[in-house]
Amino acid sequence: MILVDKYGAQEPINVMIDEFIADAGKFDYDRIVAVGGGAVMDMSKVVAVAGGISIDDVIDHLPDFRRSVRLVLVPTTCDTGSEVTEIAAINRTRLGCKAGIAGPEMFADDAVLVPELLYGLPDHVFATSSLDVLVHSVESTLSPNSTPYTRMFGYGAMKMIISGYKAVAEAGPAGSPRQVQRTDARLPDRLRLCGYRLRYRRVRCRACAELSAGRKISYAPRESNYAMFTGVLRNYMEIKPEGEILKMNQFIADILGCDVAYVYDELETFINKLLPKKALHEYGVTEQDLPEFADRVIKTQERLMKNCFVPLDYDRVLKISKELY
Repeated sequence: MILVDKYGAQEPINVMIDEFIADAGKFDYDRIVAVGGGAVMDMSKVVAVAGGISIDDVIDHLPDFRRSVRLVLVPTTCDTGSEVTEIAAINRTRLGCKAGIAGPEMFADDAVLVPELLYGLPDHVFATSSLDVLVHSVESTLSPNSTPYTRMFGYGAMKMIISGYKAVAEAGPAGSPRQVQRTDARLPDRLRLCGYRLRYRRVRCRACAELSAGRKISYAPRESNYAMFTGVLRNYMEIKPEGEILKMNQFIADILGCDVAYVYDELETFINKLLPKKALHEYGVTEQDLPEFADRVIKTQERLMKNCFVPLDYDRVLKISKELY
């Protein structure tokens, strides 16, 4: 057994995966069973394909690789379903960018969903991983490449997650006399998220409704998705206050029971009870980092940025970053 924590607690980076590949090469095996969150899923996909070869070679020559071992993925978080995709997100520190690599050989042979694995999920992990699903559902619904089928599942995810957040918020903060009710309020949503993720992720991939600005501007663990989330939506509204985003705003406002004019403020109010929003500087970002950050997003994430609700150029990405700094 190999524990991913040995290589670090952050999202997968090339150095970590090279160490993982080297350690896996010490065993004689014909099957990989990966149990954990998205980082475990992504790293295991790469190790299964690599066959002892470095991560850089895998990325540069992925179509040439053929997997010879069986791959079984068992998620323990309630996020966006990496276990049923052929995609792995890798932070290539040597090149200073984050890469999404994908190929048929990286599909798992089996994806096993065990709802009971979610019962011990800490509040913070539950909040960040479920928020990841919310961000994905919004992105895929607003994407110019979305379809009626994708939007059906996107709106379904929004309703389930936001309604769940309301139930948890109404149960009171962690450690309060209503802690039992708070925990009970989460469990049904964990079960639904576990079953829902498989259907939702498959639809998103088929519809090509890829990740857009809210996720890819952040370049940090799931928590920072929330730091960027409503800021990106507000800028969408500045550029194009019409079309699908108006329908989505009204949909969310109806769930929250608020005036649509205040939907983003009200959404943040509820989410803040589970995951307080932080400014970018609280994650170690400096004001001097922002221009370089915006430039990198535009130059290295074109494949994903083209799926934004509206096109975002360098000036707009920099504006968003400054507003949230």
